[in-house]
Amino acid sequence: MRPTTRISSCACGRVRCEAVGEPILSAVCYCADCQEGGRRIEALPNAAPVRDPDGGTPYLTYRDDRFRCVSGADLLEEHRLKPNSPTRRMVASCCNSGMFVKFDPGFWVSTYRLRYDGNPPPIEMRTQTRRRKSEMELPSDAPSYRGFPLRLFLKLGAARIAMLTGH
Repeated sequence: MRPTTRISSCACGRVRCEAVGEPILSAVCYCADCQEGGRRIEALPNAAPVRDPDGGTPYLTYRDDRFRCVSGADLLEEHRLKPNSPTRRMVASCCNSGMFVKFDPGFWVSTYRLRYDGNPPPIEMRTQTRRRKSEMELPSDAPSYRGFPLRLFLKLGAARIAMLTGH
């Protein structure tokens, strides 16, 4: 059986990325950095949304070895909240679409869920809800955690082991 391949693209279609297999995690983050990073991207001229209406940022997170830019890599620009931040938000400069977030030295990439067409996997969890600023009711489609739950770190650990062992 062939693994699932998902394509994400910027709003104008010049930047396209490919993710192979199932994501490590499908989650919405409400941490202060994700909310601020999302606000900054969405404030760019003609930018497409990266956050949900309640301010959460939905991601599909993949191992580095299962994600690549297949076209338009030269159009990607990094945006950091601070000059020395280990987190780079990659934006397609052609149309100001947020594409993905890369945390260095992490072995994963968190891709903006809203950049995918079709039917992405369901949300598995909502993290950092204590930082959520919205007056909207918190969606009940997945477990919500005030911080980063142990379950998140276990999923990342299992993915790292699988990556190291070639699975």
